[in-house]
Formats: sequence, C-alpha cells, structure tokens
Amino acid sequence: MKDIYSIAYEEMVTYIKDHNEKPFKADQIFDWLYKKRVTSFDEMTNIKKDFLNVFKQDFFIGNLNILKKQEGQDVYKYLFGLSDGEKIEAVLMFHDYGTSLCISTQVGCNMGCHFCESGRLKKVRNLQAGEMVLQILKIEEDIKSRISHIVVMGIGEPFDNYDELMKFIRIINNNKGIDIGARHITVSTSGIIPKIEEFSNQKLQVNLAISLHAPNDEIRDKLMPINKTYNIKKLIKAVKNYIVKTNRRVTFEYIMLDGINDTVECANELCLLIKGINCYVNLIPYNETNNLQFKKSNNVKIMQFYDILKKNNINVTVRREFGSEVDAACGQLRATN
Repeated sequence: MKDIYSIAYEEMVTYIKDHNEKPFKADQIFDWLYKKRVTSFDEMTNIKKDFLNVFKQDFFIGNLNILKKQEGQDVYKYLFGLSDGEKIEAVLMFHDYGTSLCISTQVGCNMGCHFCESGRLKKVRNLQAGEMVLQILKIEEDIKSRISHIVVMGIGEPFDNYDELMKFIRIINNNKGIDIGARHITVSTSGIIPKIEEFSNQKLQVNLAISLHAPNDEIRDKLMPINKTYNIKKLIKAVKNYIVKTNRRVTFEYIMLDGINDTVECANELCLLIKGINCYVNLIPYNETNNLQFKKSNNVKIMQFYDILKKNNINVTVRREFGSEVDAACGQLRATN
C-alpha cells in the first residue's frame, strides 16, 4: 500500500484510467484530500463504494503526530513523530509578506557540514513525498491558516532525496493539490552538482539556493565535506549553467562564522568569485549551539562584509534572525527531543 499523499496528480490520473474510471475522479479525490482535507476515504461521499473498496486496498491516508510545539518570536518549531518512530522538525516563520515553512527531507543528514547540528545526526532514511506534504498539512491544520511560502532547508540534503523531493514539489505546486506557487518554493542544496544539472532541466520556476559559506576551497573544505567531491570551481560552473538554462536568479547562502569566513579578504574574494552571476547573497548570522565550537560574527563584521559586497554591485541581504531562542534557527534543527 502507498501513502495517498505521496501520489502526484498525474500518477492519480493514470491510476484512475488503469481502473477504467473517468479521469475526473482524480480531481474529486484531490479535492477531498487537499481542499476539504478529509482524513478518511469513507468521507469521499461522491466516490462510488465499489471503487473506494479497491482504492483502499492500494492506498492509505498517512499521518504525522505533532509531539511538541515550541513558540518563539514570530516562529513556531514543530517536532513530528513518524510512523516508524523516527522524528523530524519543521519551522514556521511569520513574515510581513506571509508565512514561510521550513521543511525537512530526511531523518538525519549525511552531508556532515561542521557548523550544522543536523549534520551531527547520520542519515537514517529519506522521507517519502507524503511525509513532506504532511508537514504542511498538519501545520496548516494547527494554525488554521494557509502557508504561503515553502523553504526546503530543514533536516537533510534535499538533492540527496531528489526523486521524492520532485514529487513533493509537483504535489504542492499543482492547483488541484496544495496550490503553492512555484516562485514561493525555495530548495537549498549544499552542492550536489549532478542533481543541480538535473534540476535545471525541470523547467520549474522554483527558487534554488546554494549553501556556499566560503569564498575558496581551503575554507570550504574545512566547513563542508562535500566540497572535496564538488569543489567551488565545479559548483560555480554548475550554477552558471543552471542560470543559462533557466534564466532564474540563484541565492548564495553564506553563514557568518567569527574569524573563519568573515574577514575583509573573504568578502573581496567572494566578490571576485561571483562577479557577473545573476544572484544575490544571503548573509546569515550564525546561530550558536552548545555542541559546536563555532562563534557568531559580530554585527560590525557582518555589516563590513555587507558593505564590501554592496560596493561591488552584488545584491546582498542580511537574513533576519528567527527562532534561536527555541533552537529553531538555521543550522540548529536536530530532532532529539
């Protein structure tokens, strides 16, 4: 049996046709699931019972349990229990433009970025598309409101779970599904180049963010083990190819670590690295944890770095800090509660 929330609309149409039913039944089923939000097939009152009986043999309606909810300033952190007893976290942020949900794609993460709490937990397994979808559904049910933006930046490396990620995107972007606009969806990767290339061929309007965090291989090697496989030169080439194919701007994420990647020299080197690329840089004040040795750059250094990028005509922002008081900020998700 398959979780119904892991089935994309196109797959449902195929299933319906294979069972000699009219394609509009797929519309009815998706309407019950994503518009009316039923939690039982028996509530689908306009679907004839003989078909529903067959349907129930092939599909089940999945569920996530909210084990814990923590509230900070303009942020909620959710701890979810999965059906096999594993745990993940998701973070809801309240902005002036709407609500943004940071979802997880894996239980644990194999990327091992040294500044990230999630990377200290080895990957246990990938999430199914339905388990990603349910993070949205359960939180919308909890807050009794629609979520406007999705950022795939929680626990896990999204491109290490590529097929389920793409299915998830199709489900939430489809107007018969959750109907979140593609430009309101952002996927972040630490730099799995073959998947960046594959993603560039999807002809999606989804935003791509690259976790860069260093202007050269010497520093990035020490921060992110993936750089030893896909170094900065290869990564920048892949980004440029992506932009040519998609005509989409890319975001470079850059966590500010005191005394490591926040110097004037690093700022100037970063300017040379990304000059001419259709991008913007998101400077992220580091969120310290009790378990890792890194320290946050002070505001003077962050603004000095910002000013250098600005003077070199690079679009740059400093990310607003969310959720550090409940360990819900970037790099702090761990799901050990």
